[in-house]
Amino acid sequence: MSVKIGISPIAWQNDDLPDITADYTMEQALREAREIGYTGVERGQRMPADTEGLRAYLTEYDIALCGGWCSGNSLVNDVASEQAAVRQQVDQFIALDAPCIVYAECSNTVQGMIDVPVNDRPKLSRDEVLAYGAKLTELAKWMADLGMPMTYHHHMGSIIESEDDVNWLMEGSGPELKLCFDTGHLLFGGGDVMATLNRWGDRVHHVHFKDIRPDIVADVRANNRSFLDAVIAGAFTVPGDGCIDFQAVSDALKAMEYSGWIVVEAEQDPAKAPPYDYSKMGYEHIQKVCAQSGLTIQT
Repeated sequence: MSVKIGISPIAWQNDDLPDITADYTMEQALREAREIGYTGVERGQRMPADTEGLRAYLTEYDIALCGGWCSGNSLVNDVASEQAAVRQQVDQFIALDAPCIVYAECSNTVQGMIDVPVNDRPKLSRDEVLAYGAKLTELAKWMADLGMPMTYHHHMGSIIESEDDVNWLMEGSGPELKLCFDTGHLLFGGGDVMATLNRWGDRVHHVHFKDIRPDIVADVRANNRSFLDAVIAGAFTVPGDGCIDFQAVSDALKAMEYSGWIVVEAEQDPAKAPPYDYSKMGYEHIQKVCAQSGLTIQT
């Protein structure tokens, strides 16, 4: 049993806040990520859009596609319309042997609105989340039949943010809908990282190792700041630089025989957190905790 270590290029190329990463290129992101030791990268918006162009691009930098964000609209679309909307990405990810689609509901999220407090994110009742989960199961079954796992990314500012939201979504959906377990978003959302991982370990198909700085998170909550304000202020960081116990997380992944990707996703202002230095710090911390857990890293 082994895991693979990937990274999101968001530290070098932030799609939501492009101005703060204007001095960096996607090519630099892939080159430096591979130099550090990462063997996979999640898809970024500034990568080639066409499948063969993206394949050649990744091959040039000797790095695999280890997933990628999919902006979902299942709250407002019927299943057939949503299938049509995501089909190109599903086909592309199948062709490039990606491990999953990282799906999140974006029809009413506030995560990209710098003037809307993250505290004002949309919320659904338990029954509404259960119904949403049932609808997503249809989409996930369709993806699975095509050969692409669908993993749901709980995310700050969205309808699935808190531990309760995650629990309700998993309860209301079938096993075809997998979980992209994100440590940082879960803790920022007030959830118990280990309780959630232990409860839904059999549904976890993809893992984001994201750390947080609790003082900044507390300030964002107390002063009604937006999600993007939180990013700029440094709420997120790489594993080992915040407060999350990644040794405990790695021990749990070992116990549940997890063998997928562990992906560093830590958007920060590069003026405060140089991408190479912090990405290297995160990689070395993952190496350390995986070794102590007995998780072999595939290189």
